[in-house]
Amino acid sequence: MNSRERFLAACRGRPTDRPPVWIMRQAGRYLPEYRELRKEHSFWELMRTPDLALELVMQPLRRFGMDAAILFSDILIVLDAMGAKVTYDKGGPRVHPRVCDPDQLGFLAPVDVRQSFDYIREIIERLCAELHPDTAVIGFSGAPFTLASYLVDPGPDGDLSNLRKLADGRPEVYREILERISRVIVDLLKLQIDAGADVVQIFDTWAGKLSLADYRKLALPFSRSVIEDLSDTGVPVLLYVRNAAELSQAAASTGCDVLSIDSSLTLSRARELLGPRVALQGNLSPEILLESHQVIRQKVQTAIDSLEGRGLIVNLGQGLTPTSPVEGVSTFVKAVKEWAK
Repeated sequence: MNSRERFLAACRGRPTDRPPVWIMRQAGRYLPEYRELRKEHSFWELMRTPDLALELVMQPLRRFGMDAAILFSDILIVLDAMGAKVTYDKGGPRVHPRVCDPDQLGFLAPVDVRQSFDYIREIIERLCAELHPDTAVIGFSGAPFTLASYLVDPGPDGDLSNLRKLADGRPEVYREILERISRVIVDLLKLQIDAGADVVQIFDTWAGKLSLADYRKLALPFSRSVIEDLSDTGVPVLLYVRNAAELSQAAASTGCDVLSIDSSLTLSRARELLGPRVALQGNLSPEILLESHQVIRQKVQTAIDSLEGRGLIVNLGQGLTPTSPVEGVSTFVKAVKEWAK
């Protein structure tokens, strides 16, 4: 099996010679070669310049040989295309203006996806030309709820109080915002699929701040709608929800093919809860990369053994950080490749 065959088989719960492996944020700040490029270019330049974005995608593959490459981009390109101003500060990304009432919906303009995201199409097409048929290519977007959290609250690092108040006090405005965002997400993901992406991942990072009841009300219907609108593509959809322990069964009901979970839920418990229909991705803590090579290998092997290596894409439960050690990443990927049934 080559990497692409292995990755697609795992997404569909089919037997593989070993589980595939990739890592969220595998292209980025922990790599010295990324930091060298970052000295010369803004984050927006890196995302929007196909030559630079392609180079960044390839950097971790050259070092570590993951089974899949993921588009180098950011979830907030959706809000930028809709007319919001997105800035990347030391404290994290911020979106202006914030939307709190119907009068502010006017600036959320319809998006000509092919025009606004032509650079995304080019990057995906060039990635597929470079990597197919051997390596899988992953496209992605943020989920409607997570993108709305950036648009309505000062930042999703808080308690999302503004978003909750809007949903409770002006449910029609809340629904309109998320439906507008959802339409752009669907079009963006279909553009990536048309360009050749093998799978797409939807990041609902901030849905994990919700109770189960609030998740069912505020986030799940919109994620389900997006995934249903992608069903005719035949491409597997991965859904990532941070702090998924309480939300896992509801998240799986969106119709996703793969549920990506973090370390709040063990793989074996997730399999008990969800059954065999949904493949799993995750879920090791990024902190294991700081451990010795022996400990990393042992924890990776134990995680894979818990599912007997089937219906699993090995990944961390969260993305790599600027302090993630390169040596730990190398050991992590090698441990998966060395696993034997």
